[in-house]
Amino acid sequence: MEVHHVTEDAETFTCNAYLAVGDHPTLVDAGAMDGIVDAIREYTDELEAVVMTHQHGDHVAQLEAVVEAFDPDVYAYADHPTRTHAIDDGDTVAIGDEEFEVVYTPGHADDHVSLVSASSLFSGDVVVHDDGAFDYGSFGRTDMAGQSRERLIESIQDLLERMPDGVEHMYAGHGGVFHGDVRDVVETGLERAEKRAPKYPDE
Repeated sequence: MEVHHVTEDAETFTCNAYLAVGDHPTLVDAGAMDGIVDAIREYTDELEAVVMTHQHGDHVAQLEAVVEAFDPDVYAYADHPTRTHAIDDGDTVAIGDEEFEVVYTPGHADDHVSLVSASSLFSGDVVVHDDGAFDYGSFGRTDMAGQSRERLIESIQDLLERMPDGVEHMYAGHGGVFHGDVRDVVETGLERAEKRAPKYPDE
């Protein structure tokens, strides 16, 4: 599956937004980068869908601009003015050339979902490869109001149970894209989360 990190050149804070092209051109998260519509148009003039991992501002700030430009279907767990399809745990969604299972993964956000196929994982902010706090396996922050480290740990455990063996591509909401043994990265993130130490000790 061909995936482009369309917010890679952002100069302001944003999540990673990923464009999967193919049979079902799909954007995973809309990000907060001005100019994302132009970035998408570098690869396609037709966007079939946007799938949201969760609705924190850095993931949805440009959603309405993307919808206005491309009129895609919008899939999200929680309600949003642009949402056309509600998704829930166990549902499947087409992204690019693959079918992805929706895994409900709250803790960082109450409406957080991850998306997993036979080869790839869109993990949002529940678990990432590297993010400045840790390299090779980190986890979403849980130190703000409404967040829960305990629920995040359960979510990562659920994700590991549902993730097929052989997943080789990890597209997380922050940090770098990872290609390799994704299960090992997620297991490392879980081990660090389970220590329950502050992710950012100085905060």
